[in-house]
Amino acid sequence: MGRSRRTIPEELLLLALDPATGTTAQPQSLDLGLAGAQLVELALAGRIAPDGDRIAVVMPRPTGDPTLDSALELLRRRGSPVRAVHWIGGPRLGLRQTYLSHLERCGMVHAVAGQMCGVLPTTRYQATDTAISREIRSRLDSAIRTGVPPDPRTAALAALAHAVGLGKHLYPGNEGRSSRSRLRDLIRHDPMGGLVAHAVMDVQNGVAAQPRRSAAPAGPAGPGGRQPARAAADPDRIPMQPRRGSMARAVAH
Repeated sequence: MGRSRRTIPEELLLLALDPATGTTAQPQSLDLGLAGAQLVELALAGRIAPDGDRIAVVMPRPTGDPTLDSALELLRRRGSPVRAVHWIGGPRLGLRQTYLSHLERCGMVHAVAGQMCGVLPTTRYQATDTAISREIRSRLDSAIRTGVPPDPRTAALAALAHAVGLGKHLYPGNEGRSSRSRLRDLIRHDPMGGLVAHAVMDVQNGVAAQPRRSAAPAGPAGPGGRQPARAAADPDRIPMQPRRGSMARAVAH
């Protein structure tokens, strides 16, 4: 994979960087989003493909991107297709820092050392070329404004931005409500991006992305003969069932 093109994990991270503070918005969910963005990038490179709610390696040849190739090798070692929600919910220690360091080496950001409470050392990252961030943002804005189906890369980026909660960072306040809604709707324009984005949200919510085969039977009646209240269905989410076992405790680190 040529390095003349930015990868989706890099673009997602640049979108999340706050130009004023040098910190990343939604840091915990962003880690999950970066793991998901790697899957989308590998799919666009023809190395993996969706198999239902699972991810299958279809071409194990390296891409030339060390971070992506590390993920590809881990997927290959699984030997069989892995559920996207399980992959994204697995440990991804240091992934955000890996990409920040990479962006710094590429000259897209520079590190600024500081202190928290005058004691704890901290590092902020400022974009060195704001034109790059503006170009990424303008692609999202254009897709939202025009309603024209975006290219697969932009659609996947929009899906991931929504999944990790960047909508309120990119389009804040009441005036940004309609833009946030349209950002969410862009999730429908890329199957792989949609699969991964839903998996990111599933991990955050502690549920497994499995379509229900039939309506759940009514539970025991509560006081006064009433059935227990159920959460309202979200039309932008695929139906889900409670996660069992250790995955029920999966959270963003």
